[in-house]
This record gives sequence, structure tokens and C-alpha cells, in this order.
Amino acid sequence: MTTPPPPSHPISAFAREVLFVYWALLKVMVPALLVVKALDMLGGNAVLAGWLSPVMTLVGLPDSLGLVWAATLLSNIYAGLVVFFALAADTPVTVAQATVLGTMMLVAHSLPVEGAVAKAAGVSWRATLLIRLVGAVVLGALLNLVYQGTGGLDRPLALPWQAPAVAPTLAGWALDQLQTLAWILVIIATLMAILRLLRYLGIERLIHAVLVPALRLIGIRGEAANITVIGVTLGLTFGAGLLLKEVRSGALTRRDVFLTLSFLGLCHSLIEDTLLILLMGADLSGILWARLLFALVVIRLLSRLPLAHTARA
Repeated sequence: MTTPPPPSHPISAFAREVLFVYWALLKVMVPALLVVKALDMLGGNAVLAGWLSPVMTLVGLPDSLGLVWAATLLSNIYAGLVVFFALAADTPVTVAQATVLGTMMLVAHSLPVEGAVAKAAGVSWRATLLIRLVGAVVLGALLNLVYQGTGGLDRPLALPWQAPAVAPTLAGWALDQLQTLAWILVIIATLMAILRLLRYLGIERLIHAVLVPALRLIGIRGEAANITVIGVTLGLTFGAGLLLKEVRSGALTRRDVFLTLSFLGLCHSLIEDTLLILLMGADLSGILWARLLFALVVIRLLSRLPLAHTARA
């Protein structure tokens, strides 16, 4: 009879979890950094910024920040943050602008991966892209109008950490990126520690208690509402996995799936992703409250439409 291995020490187990997440993100962030640098050297950044200029003008952002959103759309929020910190040294940004950009990043990011997940659960690529891209631009434009009209948050952004100025040589640039990636490790460890603390304090249970009644009012009921709350706290991929299981069991309709994934597309990972965007100096008025309210209103409108053909994969 073999003796079971001794249980891992909580600190070593936490360190392994942090390194596992960090390694997975490095495989995304490093290619993103290399692509952005290659585009910069070839003049592609200016071209891409020009393509996104109409959208950036609509939401009141400098053209160069379109690169941040593009990196976020194609990769994830961490990659977008890396690009943002690299650009923020040379691009004056207000708190209002950081909030608008951060909110757009939260609504529309990781589209190749999360779009595929949504399609597997029964929502088409076309519907996913339409809801998330248009939703991000509309919400960004509305926030810009509100902040411009009220003068709220119209103050220079003070970042908690700023990337070093761009080095003149490739070797210097590489060293600067290593420093940035080292800071990302610190950020991940801090973020994961905060998430554990929030779970211990029962914040996730509080979110469930508050959101379920609101979801029922906008047309998401029963098991779909429970799964939606799980996705709101743990992420779209996890929520979609649970949805797929329920669809196969016959417990949910296509309409349930469409409304649930549409809501999660606009508002998921309410704790983790919001904390990440706070690192940009963004304000909770946009990245949390406006995003949540916008998702509730949009899904209420969608719930009143015939959605059977829209939900078809």
C-alpha cells in the first residue's frame, strides 16, 4: 500500500497556480509584443491606426490607442495592457479616455477564442461579432458623450506604473519588454491574491444574489440565469461550457443560449477583468457600472425580438 503524497503547502500551491497562469499568458503576450514592434518598424502601426481612426474619433480617443484595442480584440486584455503601457509614455491620456478605452476592451476582447466558444454553444460568429464590436463602440461613444458633457474625469491620467521610454536599439527594447513582463508577473500574483480574498469574503455570492432577479426581469430565467451569473464571475468560456452541457441535456432553448451568451459577451469576468482595467487608471463608473447597465438594457431589448434565426450557428 502506497502512502499518499503530503498535501501541498498553500503558499507553494498558490505560487504554482500563478506561474501556470503566467506561462499561459506569456505564450500570448510575447507574440503580441513582437507583432506590434514589427508593425512599428515597418510603418504598420500608422496604417492600422489610420484604419481605426474613424472609430477612435467617434469614441474620443487618440488614433494611436486603436492599437491597444486591436491587440485586445485579437489576443486578450493582458496583451492590450502591455501595448497600452508601452504607448502611454508618449500619448497623453485623460482618466475619461482611459475609462472609455478600458470599457471597450472589456466588452470586446479575445474574439477568435471567445467567438469559437460561443459558436460551439450555439451562437453564430456573425451574432457574436455584431453584438460585441458594435456594443463596444456604442458604449464607448455614449461614455465619451457623458464625460465630455459633464467634464467628469477630465484630468491627466496618473498611471500606477509606466513603461520605460522606447529604447533606440532592439537590444534596449528587448530589455525594456523583459521589465514590463516582470511587472506583469507581479500584477498577476497580486490580482489572483485579491480574487481569493474576494471569494473568501463572499463577493461572488453577493453578485449572484443581486444579479439573478435583474436577469429574470430582462428575460433570462431559471437555469440560464444561474449559468449567466457563473459566467459573469468566472468568465465566458466557463459559462459557455456549462451552457453547452445544458443544451445537450435539453434543459435550455436556443433563445436561452442566445440571450445568455449575448449578456456574457457584453459583461463577463466582472471581478477579474475589472481589476485588470483598473490598472490602466480607468474609473469604475464606466468599466463596471456603465458596462453592467448597458448589458442589462441591450439584453432586455433583444429579449423582446424573435431570436430563433439569430441564434442559429
